[in-house]
Amino acid sequence: MPPDQIAIPPDMKPADGRFGSGPSKVRTDALAALRATGISLMGTSHRQAPVKSLVGRLQEGLVSFFELPDDYEVVLGNGGTTAFWDAQVFGLIERRSQHVVFGEFSGKFAEAARLATHLETPDVIETEPGTVATPIARAGIDLYALIHNETSTGVMAPVTRPAPDAFVTVDATSAAGALPVDASDFDVYYFAPQKTFSSDGGLWIALCSPAAIERIGSVAASGRYIPPSLDLKIALDNSRKQQTYNTPALATLFLMAEQLDWMIDNGGLSWAADRCKASAEAVYSWAEGSDVAWPFVKDLEARSTTVATIDFADHIDAAAIAKVLRANGIVDTEPYRKLGRNQLRIALYPAVDPEDAAALTRCIDYVLETLGGNA
Repeated sequence: MPPDQIAIPPDMKPADGRFGSGPSKVRTDALAALRATGISLMGTSHRQAPVKSLVGRLQEGLVSFFELPDDYEVVLGNGGTTAFWDAQVFGLIERRSQHVVFGEFSGKFAEAARLATHLETPDVIETEPGTVATPIARAGIDLYALIHNETSTGVMAPVTRPAPDAFVTVDATSAAGALPVDASDFDVYYFAPQKTFSSDGGLWIALCSPAAIERIGSVAASGRYIPPSLDLKIALDNSRKQQTYNTPALATLFLMAEQLDWMIDNGGLSWAADRCKASAEAVYSWAEGSDVAWPFVKDLEARSTTVATIDFADHIDAAAIAKVLRANGIVDTEPYRKLGRNQLRIALYPAVDPEDAAALTRCIDYVLETLGGNA
């Protein structure tokens, strides 16, 4: 039977079949709340009270959610994490950075720093996909670039300073809001809202320590050319006014604020992290008990609880499994394209119900059985 003609029994399916790693599942309650705003928000100026109030709500919520010290600030701007890599190249790295690289996205920031003609060649510590790279304190490094969770491979890493005085920035795009973190361990913890925070893309958010605020000011005053759209001093000044330098996507701001409030109301970061762990346990325990599947990440401590990557035996076509799932309304389980592995990648962000994660594994077993174990 052709894969796209296999019908999974309705009572076996997840209640919500969205398992994408980004854009991720947006809760229907949040969408209903956005619709209920009517004409009071969408289509209005981002420099007037309704939107500035929304930005303030988001900033205050993040301070509470991450238990930030009073002297930390929440800065935001347009362009997503990709733009923030470039913003760091212009506005945070003084001369030379160190990058831990163990996947596509950590590698992209390292490459951005390498291509910058005003900077020295970065120090890159790289390991194979599926493993973790850790920073090493070295003379001459003025910024250590970490990643909390590598979305492409499903590897999570600890957030630690390689030295007490190290200036640390952390890409937390698929970790923020789902993995525990201590503000004392970073100077900049940055992310985008289309993953854990169940919103759309196009925005970056950075939790900044006093040292980061000082660095932003000193680099901006150094005379270095910085494009205005990537100027972190401009972003900081606008964030203090509860706005962005240029027009943001208002729906993105609103949906993120709704998701943040939902997580706070349910117990905050610890609750969200535990919810992701429950979903991850359902997926990894299933894979470990399978005859034809297993977790891609071998190190138990490095297995992401927000993005699970599951390899399949060579005689199993994971792409066919994903095709059947998609035909049945269970979407976005395909692997990261550049990794090139015979696997499924399953997002387990807080919006995903752990019961749906468990149901997904039963659906995969059904597909394998229907295809005779030769998907």
